Amino acid sequence: MTESSPRDRVDGMIDVISSAHDLPDLESKALVYRLRRVAHHMEIELKRELAQHGIELWELELLACLRRAPHHRLSAKDLLEQMQLTTGAVTNRVSRLEAKGWVSRELDPTDRRSVLVTLTESGLDRALQVFATKTEAERTLLSAFTPEQQRALNGTLRTLLISLEGRHP
Repeated sequence: MTESSPRDRVDGMIDVISSAHDLPDLESKALVYRLRRVAHHMEIELKRELAQHGIELWELELLACLRRAPHHRLSAKDLLEQMQLTTGAVTNRVSRLEAKGWVSRELDPTDRRSVLVTLTESGLDRALQVFATKTEAERTLLSAFTPEQQRALNGTLRTLLISLEGRHP
């Protein structure tokens, strides 16, 4: 960072802890702090935008997961993995969306120990009503970047996620 570069809150935090860490550690710490702060801002803004439409972010994310799935259906285990949730959280969320009529669940006919969660027509309609709102909020949140910068950042973050989660077919 040059003397004339704008500073953010993380720069101030790093200034305070710089005497206790080496330069490579400081870069890592600053990057992690920035990623967490950006994720927090994005989540807050998306929740605010979606609240105006009477839907929570987690609800839309679960509906979107099912919409992308073959036949709009996933096992509870697949939902758990895709949404990075605990078994209890998946059960709770599916129950809440089932009560709204947005999903249904049934035992998997090929494995009676497994539950299949299916997006209902009502759930699909609800998701489609608010997808554009989420997309517009995302566009606004990232408007500080040019399309080229977004592509570059996407590539860099993809590399990080592959190192953390492995490649996805």
